[in-house]
Amino acid sequence: MAATDRGVPRGAPAPGGADPLGDPFLRARFALPARPGTFLRRDRLSAHLGQALLTPLTVVNGSAGAGKTLLVADWAAHLGQPVTWLTLDAAVEGPGMFWAQLLQSLNAHGVPVPTAVGLPADATRVHHTLLSRLAWELAGHDRPVTVVIDEFDRMTDPEVARQLEFVLRHARPGLRLVLVSRTEPLLPLHRYRLAGEITEIRDADLAFTTQEAVDLLELHGLSLAAPVARALVERTRGWAAGLRLSALAARSSPDPELYLKEFEAGRGTIADFLLAEVLERQTPETQDLLLRISVLDRFCPDLADALTQRRDAATILGDLHRGNAFVEDFGHGWYRLHPLFREILLAHLRRRAPGLETQLHRRAAHWLRRSGTLPEMLAHGAAARDWTYLARALVEDLEIGRLLTGLGPGEPVDWFAGREFAGREGDTPDPAVDLVRAACELARSDLGRGLAHLSRAEEQLASCGGDSPEARLTCALLEALAGRLAGSGRLAERAARSARHLMPRMPARLLEEHPELHALLLTHTGSSALWAGRLDEARDVLTAVARGPRTASTALPRMEALERLALLDHLDGRPGAAERTVLAMTAEAERYGLTPPQGSGLGQVVLAAVALGRDDVDRAEALLAGAPAPRSPDPVPAAAVRAVTAGVLLARGRTDAALAVAARPVPAADASPWARGTAALVVADAHLAEGRPDAAVEALRRVAGDQPLCAVALARAHLTAGDTATALRLLDGLPAHGRPGPGVTVPAALVRAGAAARDGDRATVRGLLAQALAEGRREELRRPFRSAGPWIDAFLAEPPLRAHAAGWLLPGAETPHGTATEGPGPGTPVEGLSERERDVLERLARAMSTEDIAADLYVSVNTVKTHLKSVYRKLSVHRRNEAVRRARELGLL
Repeated sequence: MAATDRGVPRGAPAPGGADPLGDPFLRARFALPARPGTFLRRDRLSAHLGQALLTPLTVVNGSAGAGKTLLVADWAAHLGQPVTWLTLDAAVEGPGMFWAQLLQSLNAHGVPVPTAVGLPADATRVHHTLLSRLAWELAGHDRPVTVVIDEFDRMTDPEVARQLEFVLRHARPGLRLVLVSRTEPLLPLHRYRLAGEITEIRDADLAFTTQEAVDLLELHGLSLAAPVARALVERTRGWAAGLRLSALAARSSPDPELYLKEFEAGRGTIADFLLAEVLERQTPETQDLLLRISVLDRFCPDLADALTQRRDAATILGDLHRGNAFVEDFGHGWYRLHPLFREILLAHLRRRAPGLETQLHRRAAHWLRRSGTLPEMLAHGAAARDWTYLARALVEDLEIGRLLTGLGPGEPVDWFAGREFAGREGDTPDPAVDLVRAACELARSDLGRGLAHLSRAEEQLASCGGDSPEARLTCALLEALAGRLAGSGRLAERAARSARHLMPRMPARLLEEHPELHALLLTHTGSSALWAGRLDEARDVLTAVARGPRTASTALPRMEALERLALLDHLDGRPGAAERTVLAMTAEAERYGLTPPQGSGLGQVVLAAVALGRDDVDRAEALLAGAPAPRSPDPVPAAAVRAVTAGVLLARGRTDAALAVAARPVPAADASPWARGTAALVVADAHLAEGRPDAAVEALRRVAGDQPLCAVALARAHLTAGDTATALRLLDGLPAHGRPGPGVTVPAALVRAGAAARDGDRATVRGLLAQALAEGRREELRRPFRSAGPWIDAFLAEPPLRAHAAGWLLPGAETPHGTATEGPGPGTPVEGLSERERDVLERLARAMSTEDIAADLYVSVNTVKTHLKSVYRKLSVHRRNEAVRRARELGLL
């Protein structure tokens, strides 16, 4: 008897019967898919899928070729109990057809459906009674029935999803449902997640790890090195089909490793698979969008609309992502294509529409310019070879500063400095082009070419007659940079005046968007003032940069300003302050991901100078060797490197080599007083070491001037030559304002003490030595004491002074009875405290908390705790107050 419209026939469907359309049921739809011999069972996924036995619903969701079906088929084959399998196809035309196939699958796998349940008679509908009876029947089973529906993404009718969820809900605990799909099933998954009643395996879970890829390739007869496998996994994002197809193709290659490194995704079986399984399944509008966005590394709907010149990208991209169609969500409304899919689409675009790629890059550059993403705008403009547009955009939008600070000396600079940016014959000269080329040549340390382009840009600006304040401000900024690199204070100051005059004419919004312009200008002028010897002015200007807006675009100029402030601290004789400033610079670099090569290396050179002052020659040499080579011809770091290198050579006893280095000229338009002074200090020390004080006096006479350290060194040379009166007169003439630090006052006190020793005034010597030891101990300044002369040894052997020198300048320590010992006694420090440990100890004595100390020293709380542990160990104490008391007993505070 035929079925009724209520869907209740008189007999159950027999295997091999007909569906509601009268077509025979195809047995392949109910069979577990066969696994190939190269199938790799992945234990982590099998274990995860094992949770399907504990939840009523399991969803395995992934892209085409992700390995979903084989994973579930393998799990079902090894489950040890019957599993009902149904693979849907495009012929499923409605609820009636779906339920007819599902009921037939149950019968085929040994779960006979009673006659009372019935069969749908209409392919387009199913009666609610059938669903209720099926749910009732399944709920009464002694053992749950496991049903797997593969390719569930083919079922797009929401009515079927509602019916399936009804049966699943009312068949408990007799039904476990496993859905294998490319898309998110239309069931109310959130309810199951909230109740903890769902097992999910997603595309990211299905991706092969590097080790799994190695194992898979071995099954294909390929034994590859881990780096090759890792690169393949990165390129395929662990996509199962991509790995398998690559392995199959590589097996027929004479060099499989080379093939897997260099294969063209746009050709061969991978391309055929993705084009057939993904691209050709889409509508014409979606295919067009996918081909056009293949020129982009990442994209948002608005950018995709700019390339398609339509307004439907948001909907299409959302659907593609939800459908696992190789469109990955990048976060914050941005997407990206799977790398292999993108390669294939791009190759397809070039074959289908030659010349369109250039237009798309140009549209992307124009859109990205409006959105403010400079690196990507440059990349697409360069791909379109639209150099003049890019140059004008950089100048008109005041982006030159970001070109120099935000992108580093990489590809963009190489593009614009290359020959291809020179323009075509007959092109109208454009000052923007020469300005950008000038910036890039200066970034590449080619001062001559940079100045030549800058000169041409100025001539064009003067001849065109138009008022372009953005171009003129760009020109002034580059002139300031050129002045700094050339060591020309006049050029830098003239440029700074011009820039200050132009800035009020700029739109306030534009200047606010580019704080790096002001930071760069101040850094260039501050560095030029430092080179010119106007140290107070340099400190004020560079401090303004360091305290300016803390943004990513100003990170590099702030880093360079801090390096130069550290040098000023060193020149002022404050090694501890110099160290802290370098530490602040390092923290600034780490915060914004700047690597040391992006700076001048000056900070590390300053640390080497500090180590040299502490007579730690090994550390000074190591720091100098590890400092990155300067990336520009800036004379400031070059002079600092020269001085410290010569000092290390001199400390090693290589006097001739030290003198040769000190005499090496630093290319600069103007002479630098402090650079001449630091070189003269090395020359004078070399002459004094050779017993030629008169030659030392001559080397220092012309450079002492307003440089306190040179004046002290000159006084020491006069004292060594026997001219005590001149030595003391020079020390009395040291500037009273801006009291210099221990690096100046300690050697000055030692010169006065040496003069008093010559006069036999031992009380004055002891007082001056006690003062020098107290100041020198805080900074661990050993070098001035080592070079003071032989007269100092007898005084340092006296118990009161030896106690001040013990542990940091001299070996041994002072006992409570006042007699010197050669080794550490009970309750005395085992070893001297480092400079940073002394910093922590001093703040400990001020009752500062660990967090406050960390903030004050620009270090982490854990670093402070590490220093505290070391201090406690060295002082043989266990508490803060004991550490402070013991430090005071030892004269450390």
